[in-house]
Amino acid sequence: MNKLKLAFSPCPNDTFIFDAMVHHKIDTEGIEFEYYMADVEELNHAAFKYEPDICKVSYHAYLYLIEKYVLLHSGSALGNDVGPLFISKNIVNQADFSKLKVAVPGKFTTAHLLLSILFPEIVNKSEIVFSDIENKVLNNEFDAGVIIHENRFTYHERGLKLIADLGKEWFKMTNQAIPLGGIVVKRNLTDNLKQSINRVLKRSVEFAFENPESGKDFIRCNAQEMSEEVMFKHINLYVNEFTRNLGDKGQKAIITLFEKAVEKGLLAEFPQKSLFL
Repeated sequence: MNKLKLAFSPCPNDTFIFDAMVHHKIDTEGIEFEYYMADVEELNHAAFKYEPDICKVSYHAYLYLIEKYVLLHSGSALGNDVGPLFISKNIVNQADFSKLKVAVPGKFTTAHLLLSILFPEIVNKSEIVFSDIENKVLNNEFDAGVIIHENRFTYHERGLKLIADLGKEWFKMTNQAIPLGGIVVKRNLTDNLKQSINRVLKRSVEFAFENPESGKDFIRCNAQEMSEEVMFKHINLYVNEFTRNLGDKGQKAIITLFEKAVEKGLLAEFPQKSLFL
């Protein structure tokens, strides 16, 4: 039996898709998954240290991981005309963006990359754990912030205002979905094992689609104080046809993101290694 280290976030979209494979509800092809959960930026850094065999990472982070990891076809989170939200306590005009002090949920998050591509005039940025950003904006420690995950469903209840949905702005620019996070595996695993992992993950995603109530307890116990309504809104937003299989459309969206990063001077050159398994 192969025993592999698997790392993903406690967010509903991840626990939804990984539930079946970590709890042996499907055929895992003889693979035992030793898993742990962490914040998305912690996962990015775990992959930089080459710790997990299989890891959920931000697409921004994947730019710097391509030599050691390769992307699976299943398990990705791509937003269709939706993405991280740029919010503030006050109404802000784009003419004033260069003056803003902005909180971002990690240097290597796709949220940060998107902000850099869409609004390069914003240069005063600080990394803050995603769950603390709303409070720091409300407490006037920052003029604005980029929020991810479930906060998109609740920020307005706290009196915060939407400046821009970065997913919508990306769609206006490219007419494509925004790649947020994907599942990568170590390149040095055997080809047979990598293909097996990809099949198991796809099977887990399909099981989740066909049995949406099956993982509810696992999802809920990792979703902190999130209501069940918000939990499933979160899943419905980012678990979609791209999660089952990236396909040509999903792969094109990922390539476009990386090309834009090069175009905007955020990346020296386009990666030469194959991006996809």
